[in-house]
Formats: sequence, structure tokens, C-alpha cells
Amino acid sequence: MKYHENFSVVAIVQGELRASVTKSRLESAGIPVLLEYESAGRVIGINIDGLGEVKILVPKSFEDEAKQVLKTEMRPTP
Repeated sequence: MKYHENFSVVAIVQGELRASVTKSRLESAGIPVLLEYESAGRVIGINIDGLGEVKILVPKSFEDEAKQVLKTEMRPTP
């Protein structure tokens, strides 16, 4: 699937659960999100070797903000 030229991939995650969590984090920061699923893994339910891969896309105008949110969210809690 070719996504719109005004969107950037800010993360690639494995599986729908991780994609949903990532999407929720970005949306809670006011960032619009699109998910692009790798279809075979979704149908078969396998999340290995690229199957089940989900690309997290945001409008290019939100790219830096989204990367910062994801970077902050991924930091371990002290």
C-alpha cells in the first residue's frame, strides 16, 4: 500500500496490540495517526520475520512531535 506523500512513518511495531498502544499514545498527545498493516500476518495471526508488522504514520507536520512522544514514552521509569 502506498501511503499519501504528506505522511511519514515514525515507527514500525510488531502486532496489532503494540500498534494500538502506540496509536493511543500519539492520539492522546493530539497527533493524528494512520496504521498500515502487513496483511498476511494479520490474516494468519503470526508476528515473526516481518509478518504482523504495522507502520505508524503521522502527517509530516507532526513528525518531530510524534518522534519526541515515542522517545519519551519508551524511556524506562526510574
